[in-house]
Amino acid sequence: MEYDPREAMKLKNQLCFPLYAAARHVTGLYTPYLRPLGLTYTQYIVFLSLWEKDGVSVGELCETLMLDNGTLSPLLKKMQQAGYLDRTRSEADDRVVVITLTEAGRALKEKAKDIPLKVAGCIALAPEKAQTLYTLLYELIENQKQNRKEQTNEDSL
Repeated sequence: MEYDPREAMKLKNQLCFPLYAAARHVTGLYTPYLRPLGLTYTQYIVFLSLWEKDGVSVGELCETLMLDNGTLSPLLKKMQQAGYLDRTRSEADDRVVVITLTEAGRALKEKAKDIPLKVAGCIALAPEKAQTLYTLLYELIENQKQNRKEQTNEDSL
């Protein structure tokens, strides 16, 4: 198929647009469940990561959540001020900040435990299609990471 710039520039032909719109829609589904807990979606995914593995560096958390330090640091500061986590310098390397949940942060897990089930009930997609979408999205993410890594290696030559 020959490239047609007029067709390529139509919104309906952009892969980025349905990804963007779907992401906004799905993350919006969390709002009614997170609002009573006083959380944003981004704070929620920070908690999900820390409930799975507590005591990680800011860098590890950035990598896990695919967020940059400039986005994550102010969020962590706000969560610390709310009493949900502590940020301390690593004893091994004082340039590294380690994030640990407080008792209040750990206790919030119990209050949030039904959120995944509630949100899943709002998504009008058959479970097998949801699994296929999940697999394809992670494949896309991994491909982009690999492309970025290859570009970085080429740039350093």
